[in-house]
Amino acid sequence: MKCLTNQKVRLFLRHCAQHRSLLRVGKELHGVLTTSGLKKAPRSYLSNSLFQFYAASGDVANAQKLFDEIPLSEKDSVDWTTLLSSLSRCGFLGDSMKLFVEMRRKRVEIDDVAAVCLFGVCAKLEDLGFGEQGHGFAVKMGLLSRVKVCNALMDMYGKCGFVGEVRRLFEMLEEKSVVSWTVVLNTVLKWEGLENGREVFHEMPERNAVAWTVMVAGYVGAGFTGEALELLAEMVFKCGHGLNFVTLCSMLSACAQSGNLVIGRWVHVYALKMGEEERCDHFMVGTALVDMYAKCGNIDSSMKVFRLMRKRNVVTWNALFSGLAMHGKGRMVIDMFPEIVREVKPDDLTFSAVLSACSHSGLVEEGWRCFHSLRSYGLEPKVDHYACMVDLLGRAGRIEEAEMLMREMTVPPNEVVLGSLLGSCSVHGKVEIAERIKRELVQMSPGNMEYQIVLSNMYAAEGRIDVVDRLRGSMRNRGIRKMPGMSSIHVNGSVHRFSAGDRSHPRTKEIYLKLNEVIERIRSDGYVPHVSGLVSPSEVDLEDKEQAVCFHSEKLAVCFGLLVTKPRTPLYIFKNLRICRDCHSAMKIVSKIYDREIIIRDRNRFHQFKGGSCSCSDYW
Repeated sequence: MKCLTNQKVRLFLRHCAQHRSLLRVGKELHGVLTTSGLKKAPRSYLSNSLFQFYAASGDVANAQKLFDEIPLSEKDSVDWTTLLSSLSRCGFLGDSMKLFVEMRRKRVEIDDVAAVCLFGVCAKLEDLGFGEQGHGFAVKMGLLSRVKVCNALMDMYGKCGFVGEVRRLFEMLEEKSVVSWTVVLNTVLKWEGLENGREVFHEMPERNAVAWTVMVAGYVGAGFTGEALELLAEMVFKCGHGLNFVTLCSMLSACAQSGNLVIGRWVHVYALKMGEEERCDHFMVGTALVDMYAKCGNIDSSMKVFRLMRKRNVVTWNALFSGLAMHGKGRMVIDMFPEIVREVKPDDLTFSAVLSACSHSGLVEEGWRCFHSLRSYGLEPKVDHYACMVDLLGRAGRIEEAEMLMREMTVPPNEVVLGSLLGSCSVHGKVEIAERIKRELVQMSPGNMEYQIVLSNMYAAEGRIDVVDRLRGSMRNRGIRKMPGMSSIHVNGSVHRFSAGDRSHPRTKEIYLKLNEVIERIRSDGYVPHVSGLVSPSEVDLEDKEQAVCFHSEKLAVCFGLLVTKPRTPLYIFKNLRICRDCHSAMKIVSKIYDREIIIRDRNRFHQFKGGSCSCSDYW
């Protein structure tokens, strides 16, 4: 060490940070510098270099520790901004905002890098208030003359839904980069729809791979599979924009959200034809494929991709466990848990996925063991873990135990925890507890009327029509309507969407004829419409109630699928709400009579109907 000057040590640490293979060497050098006392040598700035090394390598804990040890007089704006960027990049968003406030209080110079980082954090959190304060500060400091800062600010407003502000800032820009245009494109597609987004896309003087990817993802999200494939072909083969690991993951994420397996498979094939170097980050692409196949209803392909990955990290495992949880394969998750422990260190999200899997499969004792083992892995129970446990106990009918756990939480229960318990009360008919939970939810979120609707359905099931009429009358007077159920089905490259009682489809007549046939056949096999939770402002007779449940959106989607696909072809349905008891019962019989596998993804999970039974074992 004597032959090395402080400057050479700093250069070597910078070199270690740039090459992942040298991270261990950098940490060993840290040990040598500490034991030798060189780290604390006056004006050596070795602590600053070590801090920069850990921040660049993503080790936030050590970076924060070293940063706190550096005297304030030896910290410059680069150190502060480096920590800010590191916290943001690694997902410590709240800590990033606190650090920015501290930087302002200590009068640290805020440059364009820090401003971009701040607006990025606000965009991720959709924190408009903090973002607007940052906007005012940027104007005061003259930072909006920098294109990167303005782009980040536009992205923040776009994520928060302020399209007008995005357009205003864009028009003010003297130099509009391709990134500026792409931010506008992404915002318009999200909030104004495909038509307006297409106009922005065609106006762009220059398009890079990201802009193309955003536009393709827009088509995928809107259900235009054919158009998305055409645009993909034009992007790759005509314009020469190859897909890198970032654009591959963006595309796969869009497919996962929309349930578009056709585009997802196209992207998978494209990724397989790329070399390892071109793929650049096989962890990310492989994880995105695992997630996409699981969310598109093909859990077997998800598992196959997972097993074929040569290297996996904790994010990959979490994606698989979450997918298995959605498909009701809790026992498989429990059996695989020792495997993840041997390969990587489980994190908070791992335990959330495992507890969710237990919840969807009714594995109460296994869930308790998992919950109690958190601290043995150096983790403290978070609100998400409590939410999963409350859900697990509630689904199992142990409502009082679930409420007791909620009251004993070490962190205040949020809307998710209370909402989960209310849902369990609805399933198990615990009206008294539901009324108590609903009052707490109204205090927490006065504008959310979903909880009023849940309680209203519980009263209807008990036959308390006067209370139901009063509740729903109050909601109507306030202009509140229940979110309509929507179901979609992918057929031959197109998405067909249905709502309850929908008659807008071009083949409506054939669909309703098929529906009559289906209802008649499943009735002969024992189907009885479930109408106990149905009521309207004026009393309706049983026949009208039965007709109402027969016209639910998923039944219309399935009937359309039976009409236009070949016999024995699996049907994939995606619904925005939780599947009701009546449709669940009907689908089981339809799968048996028509010899079809019917996979329905509702708001919470997958239901795989086959041969008269469901993968959830009637536990959902």
